[in-house]
Amino acid sequence: MLAIIVGVLTATVVLLFRGAIEAAAWLTGRPDAETFEALGITWHLLLPIAGAVVVGLMLTRSPPDSRRFGVVHVMERLARHRGRLPWRGAVHQFVGGVIGLATGFSGGREGPAVHLGAATSSLLGQVLRLPDNCVRTLVACGSAAAIGASFNTPMAGVIFAMEVVMMEYAITSFVPIIIATVTATLLSRWFVGDVIEFPIPHTEMGSLVEVPYIMVAGVVVGLLAGTFTYLVSVFAKLGSMPFWAQATLAGAITGLAALAAPEVLGVGYDTVNAALLGNFAWTTLLAILVAKFVASAACVGVGLPVGVIGPTLVLGALLGGLIGIAGHVLIPEHASTPALYVMLGMAAMMAAVLQAPLAALVAVLELTASPRVILPAMLIIAIATLTTSLFKRRSALLTTLATLGVRYPPHAAAQHLLRVGVAGLMDREFVLTTEPTDNEFRDSLDPMPRWIVVDDPGDARSVVDARDLEHRDDPPGATADIVERLRLAERYQAGDIDVRATLQEALTELNRFGVDTLCVTRSRSAWRSNGDSRRTVVGVLTREDIESQAWW
Repeated sequence: MLAIIVGVLTATVVLLFRGAIEAAAWLTGRPDAETFEALGITWHLLLPIAGAVVVGLMLTRSPPDSRRFGVVHVMERLARHRGRLPWRGAVHQFVGGVIGLATGFSGGREGPAVHLGAATSSLLGQVLRLPDNCVRTLVACGSAAAIGASFNTPMAGVIFAMEVVMMEYAITSFVPIIIATVTATLLSRWFVGDVIEFPIPHTEMGSLVEVPYIMVAGVVVGLLAGTFTYLVSVFAKLGSMPFWAQATLAGAITGLAALAAPEVLGVGYDTVNAALLGNFAWTTLLAILVAKFVASAACVGVGLPVGVIGPTLVLGALLGGLIGIAGHVLIPEHASTPALYVMLGMAAMMAAVLQAPLAALVAVLELTASPRVILPAMLIIAIATLTTSLFKRRSALLTTLATLGVRYPPHAAAQHLLRVGVAGLMDREFVLTTEPTDNEFRDSLDPMPRWIVVDDPGDARSVVDARDLEHRDDPPGATADIVERLRLAERYQAGDIDVRATLQEALTELNRFGVDTLCVTRSRSAWRSNGDSRRTVVGVLTREDIESQAWW
């Protein structure tokens, strides 16, 4: 049910976001958000600069967490903040993304959509006070649903969330992610229609002679992808500059690039369709490629509220068009149509830049509805991704995270512990007492619990292993001797951990407190607290329990 709710909410937010972009484009005198070429040359220069100044001034005084956007922000919040995304950042993403894409920032709308979907699902989990591992799953559901609703690519949305955002495949999260994505995509199709983003005529690989050429093309795409990732990291290192200065610089670069090739403005999916139809000469393709390359790296690198997925598809399509034209010159009798290489370039560039080969393959398959592209796409994706890896280039997302000092993903054991909540492993067999000598306490020892938690209001909580108090020759009900032994038994100081936490957070708290036992607690209701700020104990968790779970 939560997955269905997330799908509905995410599709609603994504549809509102796309509608707002179209409305803002209409205010600038354009029929839709992609027709920047119809504007005059003065608008090509000034419009992205004006948008950058507005976004820069709007966000300059905001805290850093409120001006980080897109997939990178979602991954950072998963790594550092238990998947809890702030509402203020989502508002800034929505408004900033609308302004940026309507004024020609060279970026995509899918990154903002992922941010909005993840934030919507995260806020839902926070309102419902769900455990942190459940919030992580909801964030993945929102990310996948956003891709499905924005692209009309449900399969790619699911795989993108698992391969790029979560960087794991787990059945516990796989099923709800599918449900959320199907729900969001169906709702999007209800309002927008079952639209294929890049419809193309029938095309397929013409001859096996092309296989070596496709492998060479994969190397070329991989080299360009690695260079793009490096350039993004260069712009990302400008973080010492005021944000308004960074935004204005990116806007100026985009405006100057648009003077040479106005196709760089906005997402650029109309340019992809034109390349698929073969409407560009090779000189035009090269000019747009260079201009889009620099402008996109600047906008993504400085952290403007646009995504990186769209530019990778456009850059791949342009490079693929050039490779297709070159193929007709080199092997005219065997070369396929340039449209095939445009599709292959899109798939390979997205895979290499994001280091997400499976998500890229499925995305291009769904975007073009052309299953015959699968075999050559698999080949060029593998070569391009391998080429980028050989040059020690990580994905553009992980490279940007590294500039923020974030290690992502965590190692395998920590990744597993993040999926399990303390509520699923804690021991509920305990007795809580503040006075271990009264009659009520004596009665609670029959039957004997696993733990005795001594909650002294004037001191920290401590725990006693009840097994240490038992003797084999104790007669039934001999609690008097056990109470005496409790006075002499060794008590272990225990830290506190919230019942919504994950095992990874519990392990961190064990190390922070320097203890081997935690009392799992939850907040008391306001009407039951009676002014007592201490939390209610609901279970006991030990380091041994966590380490045994991590081993498995």
